[in-house]
Amino acid sequence: MDNYMIDAKVQHKLWKREMKKKVSLINKVTSMTQKKFNSMLPKKYHEILTNAVKTMVKSVLFGYKYITKEPFENISIEEREKIVNSKINFYKKTAMAEGFATGAGGIILGMTDFPLLLSIKVKLLYDIAAIYGFDVRDYKERLYILHIIQLAFSSQSYGKNIFDKMENWEAYSCGLPNDINDFNWQSFQQEYRDYLDLAKLLQLMPGIGAAVGFYVNGKLLDKLGEVAINSYRMRLEEFK
Repeated sequence: MDNYMIDAKVQHKLWKREMKKKVSLINKVTSMTQKKFNSMLPKKYHEILTNAVKTMVKSVLFGYKYITKEPFENISIEEREKIVNSKINFYKKTAMAEGFATGAGGIILGMTDFPLLLSIKVKLLYDIAAIYGFDVRDYKERLYILHIIQLAFSSQSYGKNIFDKMENWEAYSCGLPNDINDFNWQSFQQEYRDYLDLAKLLQLMPGIGAAVGFYVNGKLLDKLGEVAINSYRMRLEEFK
């Protein structure tokens, strides 16, 4: 085993340990604060967020608009992850530039940032799935992508449930229905939206919107990239 794989396995074990940690008091308080804060937001804001997530989930489950690559074959883990990290950096720059532009526009343009950022996230995950050798033409692989987004952006308590499914994905996916219309995506969109609102709201504030939008979008892509890498590592024999 080379040094890269030794380091990667250590990092992956630490990440899994973090995912399994008990829910902290701070996380419980933060979750309650976010829910209260979200209840105070204008109805129009909730409609935009809800519709954006609904559209994204349906596009992933029922469409192929994001599919661009065949699964990568016959390359090492190190080679795969070099390509993955270059993809993350590319999409991060795109998200940060987009966040600066829409954040500078205040409330109206800031609201348009949410669906744009969702599209960037999904496109990145489709690319990462292919690089790790998974075929997203299989709806169960597209469902796994939705679980990655859930794990990255849901509350800690809800994320633990998602992690348990993903850690045992082969067994879990065997029990999934053949008809993708039976998938219940409503809880997914609610958890995702509730987590993201607080960070994204700062982007809409006049004066600080541009700087915060630039920063938040970059951090969100960093977080998504880390979760995606470790989520696909869990599915590889080399990490079992």
